[in-house]
Amino acid sequence: MKDRVIVVGGGLAGCEAALQIASRGYFVTLCEMRPLRKTEAHKSDNLGELVCTNSFKSKNPTNAHGQLKREMRALGSVLLDSADATSVPAGSALAVDRNLFAQNMTKLVTSHNKIEVIRKEFTKLPEEPAVVATGPLTSDSLSDDIRKALGDQGLFFYDAIAPIIHHDSLDSKVVFKGGRFEEDNDYLNCPMSKEDYLEFVESLVGADVSESHDWDAVPYFEGCLPVEVMASRGKDTLRFGPMKPIGIVDPRSGKRPYAVVQLRREDRAGQMWNLVGFQTRLRIGEQKKVFRLIPGLANCEFLRWGSIHRNSYLNFPSCLTPYGSLKEYPNLIFAGQLTGVEGYTESAASGILAGINITRLLSGKKDVIPPPTTMIGGLYRYLRDSDPSSFQPMNSNWGLVDPLDKPVKNKNQKREMLAERATLDFENWMKSNGIAGRSYSSIEMSIG
Repeated sequence: MKDRVIVVGGGLAGCEAALQIASRGYFVTLCEMRPLRKTEAHKSDNLGELVCTNSFKSKNPTNAHGQLKREMRALGSVLLDSADATSVPAGSALAVDRNLFAQNMTKLVTSHNKIEVIRKEFTKLPEEPAVVATGPLTSDSLSDDIRKALGDQGLFFYDAIAPIIHHDSLDSKVVFKGGRFEEDNDYLNCPMSKEDYLEFVESLVGADVSESHDWDAVPYFEGCLPVEVMASRGKDTLRFGPMKPIGIVDPRSGKRPYAVVQLRREDRAGQMWNLVGFQTRLRIGEQKKVFRLIPGLANCEFLRWGSIHRNSYLNFPSCLTPYGSLKEYPNLIFAGQLTGVEGYTESAASGILAGINITRLLSGKKDVIPPPTTMIGGLYRYLRDSDPSSFQPMNSNWGLVDPLDKPVKNKNQKREMLAERATLDFENWMKSNGIAGRSYSSIEMSIG
């Protein structure tokens, strides 16, 4: 059928692509291999399941992640619609009840009258027009076919996830509510003295890790390092990283602790809490022993252990066109983390753009990419222009976009100006290319 597009993969990027394609009048066959074929990280058969953190990062309009969300909202992001409907308190971050979120994503996709969801594993790339968004856990068979098509051995790294702890097992005499700086008190904090911290780091560095591959050769993504890898880089690395105490005051002493471990809510009921920044490859027994050294967690109940899993991605600048297709087959577009973007919203944004471009190409129009003054445009420029020999995944940051015409020293003012410019340029890009979206008045596009 000429007006049908295949979407391979029912993750965040695949769901976004499918709904973008269907909203433009095309029929979609969305293929998800679960439950016929399981992965190391997924726990359910829902579409859009979150396998790592339950946070989509900052909502702040002058933050790079906030700007990315603004651009995605303008294009009608299903991820953000579902996140809004299932959010949990997380200060300035957008966090969700992960189970409700996946259920909502599944409902929005499966209820669309132009989308057919089938449970099927693709072992070879489709020959018809398609978006391939199989994510970091692409099956071995399909990975082999992708390598064959690209003429490249591919790249990979390993991704680690943090443990989740039951709220009722926390020591309320030690753990307290509080956010850094002016954030809401949506986080729980485990304060550490210098002695507590040094004992914890020593135990963490000496703990036993899971054996599987040659871990020493694994090129971890710097934004998702296992906590024990960070600790091995120096005794103060954690204290200036995820355990920084700046902006936190222990109500018992009225002073700032030497270090702090923060917990973020995982569900609306507040029963499940994630150890922020504590993704790990430690063995389960070691996690129990080491993490219970954290003040307030001596008797904690682990609802999910930290773990590590394969995370594959392609050499985008070497193998793909600027919008992510095979060079020999422009109607087969890759999207999601497989392309080398890092993060939930970044992956979803690439799915949105892939959905837009596949329909444009099928209707005889040219592919489009937002200008590099915008966050999505900056991400795609990075994918396109990086050195293929040292290409690494990237998430949203203001360093991706064009600098301002005139330097601005004040960091807050600079970010406000970058966000305002990105917003205006993104709106103009949509209008000039005839891309339908939501009215900007409904998205609160203004800055400040």
